[in-house]
Amino acid sequence: MGRTIALQTAVAGTLDIMFAMGLTLAFGRHIGDMLRFIGSGPVPAATDMGGAGALLGLAIHFALMAVMAAIFMALVSQRPALLHTPFRTGIAYGLVTYVAMNLILVQLRFDPPFPPKPLSIATQLFAHVVLVGIPFALIAARALRPSSTS
Repeated sequence: MGRTIALQTAVAGTLDIMFAMGLTLAFGRHIGDMLRFIGSGPVPAATDMGGAGALLGLAIHFALMAVMAAIFMALVSQRPALLHTPFRTGIAYGLVTYVAMNLILVQLRFDPPFPPKPLSIATQLFAHVVLVGIPFALIAARALRPSSTS
C-alpha cells in the first residue's frame, strides 16, 4: 500500500502544484510567494524565509497530499467496492478534500473572506476533484485490482 500512496502523492501532488503554479503566473504573481504562503500554514514565518520558505511550502504541499492519499487508501482498503466506480469515488473524495481543506482548515488558519469568490471555488473544486480525487481513485483501482493468474 505504501507504493500506491507514494504514486498517488507524486502524481496528484505534481498535477495540483503545477495547476497552482499556472494560476499563480496567470494572475501575475510569483510562484515563490505562493509556495511560501503554503508553508506559512504550519510555519507562519515561512513568508519571510525566501527560497527556504518556498521549499518548505513545496514539502508541506506534498506532505498534505500524502496524508490525503493515505486516508483515501485506508478508506478504499476497508471498502474495496468503492473502486468499482473509480470516477464516482474520485469525484466524491475530491469534494470531501475540497471541504476539508478550503472550508475548514484554510478558514481556521487564515480566516479568508467567506464565502470564497466563485473563481476560487471553481479552481479549487477542479483541482481537488480532477487533479486529486480522480487520480487517487484510478491509481488505487489499478493497484488493488486482483491479478489474474495464468
